[in-house]
Amino acid sequence: MTHYLVGLIGEGIGASLTPPMHEREAAALGLDYEYRILDLLELGAEPSDVGRLIADAEAAGFAALNITHPCKQLVMEVVDELHPAAERLGAVNLVLLRDGRRIGCNTDWEGFRDGFVDGLPGAATGSVVQLGAGGAGAATAYALLDLGVDELRLFDYDVGRAAELADRLAVAFPDARIAAIPGVDAALRSADGVVHATPVGMAHHPGVAFDPAVLRLDAWVSDVVYRPLETELLRRAAATGHRVLDGGRMAVGQAVSSIRFITGLDPDAERMRAHFLELVEAEERLATAERGEP
Repeated sequence: MTHYLVGLIGEGIGASLTPPMHEREAAALGLDYEYRILDLLELGAEPSDVGRLIADAEAAGFAALNITHPCKQLVMEVVDELHPAAERLGAVNLVLLRDGRRIGCNTDWEGFRDGFVDGLPGAATGSVVQLGAGGAGAATAYALLDLGVDELRLFDYDVGRAAELADRLAVAFPDARIAAIPGVDAALRSADGVVHATPVGMAHHPGVAFDPAVLRLDAWVSDVVYRPLETELLRRAAATGHRVLDGGRMAVGQAVSSIRFITGLDPDAERMRAHFLELVEAEERLATAERGEP
């Protein structure tokens, strides 16, 4: 039986849910599969050391490495080949180590696409507004356009970053209308849906990036944040009748796609989603106990 040794390179990733998701699903598929954390902080390494870490992993017999913040762009400089989507996105979150070659892939966009299809079936995609044009935003924007969005309006406080992403995506999707916008208020009022792809709403970045009350009643709201799974944005949007999509869908979807790339087998996405929700619930129980709450 093939032994799959897989790792995750990133900073401050000790609590990542990716390893247990991979290992549980691999076991269900009958695979000999081991997933290790390679945390830059614990290793005393810098993001620029990603090439050395990959070389060490190659020597140790790793089959693949997931890549997360802050190395998704840096790793592009040390791979031998880029999967088309990774090249268009300008970011890599999975490196396959095959026959002495490093192949850079991006499964984040597939994770969002598949999660969108499963979690918001039949959602209107004529005009979509997206807040955030960073790494996660690049993946969600690419996925939206792959899903057939006609008009995508991108907002980021770094105006140049939004414009750069719009220009890059326009090359890959010439038939879509893609534009960076200086503000979101007017665009939100007419949108079919909104994707939130900034850190606002995470446990250490509380708050909401916009008020869902400005949306049309039939508009949907998607958030890439999954810690917490129900962000304040999604809670408010759901309370006013909007369909919502939590960030866990993308987290599970990228793991499903990664396992498929690594092993060639098709994971059970619903089984992985159920396991992910178990992990999140366990985290929440632990956090509640640590706060001394009943």
